[in-house]
Amino acid sequence: MGISHKLLHSILLPPLRKFRWAGFFLILLFTASCNTVDPPPDKTVLTLTLEDVSCTEAWITLTTNNLQLPAALNLIKDNTITKTINLQTADTLLYIDSLLPNQTYNFKLSGIGNPASGINSNELSVSTMDTTSHNFTFETWTFGGTAGSSTLYDVAIVNDSCIWAVGEIYVADTSAIGYTMYNAVYWDGSEWTLKRITVEFRGFQITPPLEGAFAFSNTDIWVVGSLPIHGDGENWVMYDLRTTVDPNLSLSEAWGANSDYMYFVGSNGSIAHKQNNNWSKIESGATTRIADIWGIIEGGSGYNKYLAVEDIMLRLDDNNQLAMINAEAGRNIISIWGVSNRLIYTAGGDGVVLYKNSMWERISSPDVNNIYRIKGENHNNVFGLTALRTVLHFNGYSWSDIYESTNNSLLRLDVKFNLVVSAGWQGGKAVIILGRRNVN
Repeated sequence: MGISHKLLHSILLPPLRKFRWAGFFLILLFTASCNTVDPPPDKTVLTLTLEDVSCTEAWITLTTNNLQLPAALNLIKDNTITKTINLQTADTLLYIDSLLPNQTYNFKLSGIGNPASGINSNELSVSTMDTTSHNFTFETWTFGGTAGSSTLYDVAIVNDSCIWAVGEIYVADTSAIGYTMYNAVYWDGSEWTLKRITVEFRGFQITPPLEGAFAFSNTDIWVVGSLPIHGDGENWVMYDLRTTVDPNLSLSEAWGANSDYMYFVGSNGSIAHKQNNNWSKIESGATTRIADIWGIIEGGSGYNKYLAVEDIMLRLDDNNQLAMINAEAGRNIISIWGVSNRLIYTAGGDGVVLYKNSMWERISSPDVNNIYRIKGENHNNVFGLTALRTVLHFNGYSWSDIYESTNNSLLRLDVKFNLVVSAGWQGGKAVIILGRRNVN
């Protein structure tokens, strides 16, 4: 008996359908396999990222991906080509100057010629800093001078109601020796009070002359009198590093990120470091006095520390690896300050000289050339003490003489908020000047 047409169709149809679906999945698998083995080439990408900005300058990082080098790029500011960059490396730092304060600019890069033609970066909006006011009002206080020459060597601002200045102040009295020596004065927001910071040292209570001060809060204060001293404003502890670290240490200046990360420098190339509760000596290679130290954050975490040693600037990285940066012959660097590794202020015998973009740059100004001590809070709020007994202020765009004296010799200064405070001597007396910015 023969098979009916209907029965034959029911028998043959399922295998045919299975064959068609199997072939479809084989085609998909083959296509996916081809895409995995031979991906399309990466797209060329140019990325602009703002690193730092002042009132008149911007530092922008250019990062490239899959760009054939060398390449020519136009830098476009607000739809106008400002310069052509011949790019040699995949990543580079762009320095842009001649900007105006308190302005917003839009930057982008556009490729020209082979191999960058038609390639554009993202558009980056950059707002420059505004200037700060040159308008300050100053007050002056003197201390001691009745039983010997008195001097204040350094000052540290916590806030407008907590300021410490340190030195040696001699006040005549009816004691057996005829005077009392104070080594600090304290500002509580309304008046200065003479202070004796007394510590235990090898079984004795001593009140040493103090040379340096650095403060984090009302109860977290460091002072230096050959050795580091830490206190809360009432109770003080001296660290006898000559017994525990090195007998030749002699320290006078302090800087730190916090009290668990401190550096102290001084005579004979001395550098002492406190990491948590551990103290160590760092070999500087210098035999003369290290006059100043300042730290600048690097990469969002660690710090570079810059040290002033006559005509040399030393740099300690976060691993305490030392690098030497030579200044011009004959220079004498005694002061260092900055908020960016790309722009560091130094001051000394030749006034202010910038270490900018890894190169030395002088500021051509008769007044600025007299600055021997520099300190600031940001790019738009920098102060300098001059050999002409004046205080100069840089507001991010211009320098201005904001204080003049005929008899005050000022040694160091500190800056915070709308305050600038400087310490020194006036004849045989210690002197403090306190300037407040007049804010409308």
